[in-house]
Amino acid sequence: MADVMNDISPDVIEAAVKRVLSTLNGGNGGSSAAYAAPSSSGKLDAKTDYPLAKKRPDLVKSATGLPIDEITVDKVVAGKLAFDDIRIRPETLEYQAQIAESGGRPHVSSNLRRAAELTRIPDTRVLEMYVALRPYRSTKAELMAMADELENKYQAKICAKFVREAAQVYEKRGRLKEA
Repeated sequence: MADVMNDISPDVIEAAVKRVLSTLNGGNGGSSAAYAAPSSSGKLDAKTDYPLAKKRPDLVKSATGLPIDEITVDKVVAGKLAFDDIRIRPETLEYQAQIAESGGRPHVSSNLRRAAELTRIPDTRVLEMYVALRPYRSTKAELMAMADELENKYQAKICAKFVREAAQVYEKRGRLKEA
């Protein structure tokens, strides 16, 4: 992974960071707006809290706790930020899930919650699991062990349920690796 990162030019990094920041700021690339009060339910609401980085910048922090307004293209290009300084927090994904849910997008909401769980798992393990979930790559027992690992080691209950469902579907459709 480190070799791949060294091969990426600063221009590519700058363009990617600009796209991410623009998306987080509602596509306008502007600075964050003033604090908005949470909805009466205590959960975020699409009508008042979206886009999150613009309307609730106080909630958007990196994995290291760095506020969004301290993540700049110049700092990334200058090497002043580590990868974890620009990595998303599970809480931010949960906030986005609440916004999606309040906006009538339950599938997006569940995907964001599953993604939040994945942030607790080392990247190399996520990639290994991705490969193992491809058809004919794992036995049912291996998939069930993966689900147990997700649930017990990483507290990723949504992802564990997903893997268990995949194991059942693969079994039904004959897509499991021969034991």
